[in-house]
Amino acid sequence: MKRLLFIAALFVAAPVQGDSTLPPAPYANVQLENLAQEAKAEALMETLRCLQCQGQSIADSDAQIAGDLRNQVRLRIKAGEAPEAIRAWLIERYGDYVSYAPRVTGLTWPLFAAPLALIGLAFVLLRRRFTRSAP
Repeated sequence: MKRLLFIAALFVAAPVQGDSTLPPAPYANVQLENLAQEAKAEALMETLRCLQCQGQSIADSDAQIAGDLRNQVRLRIKAGEAPEAIRAWLIERYGDYVSYAPRVTGLTWPLFAAPLALIGLAFVLLRRRFTRSAP
């Protein structure tokens, strides 16, 4: 009986241990004092994907990693770094997935070329179908 209670306690306590005890980053949910800088930061945050939520931008996500990324973006904007330099740093650190605007690279070019190839193939097939000579 004691073992069952112990195992049940572990299952109940497991979700509690998943919560972070760290305080949020200083600029995770606090806007910059300079409104022009904050506008740049918000525009950049809208184009960056939350690595945990995957379907939300870091501006919309409540995940802790999104808060950390918002903090990094605001700190770097406040330091005078350009938004594209921050995007490049985040892509270098987390990969192309972090950006909603993927780059064309040696690895991703088929994703951009495939739709064009399919449209070309459809055009050729339709042209052959409708330009056949009647017997």
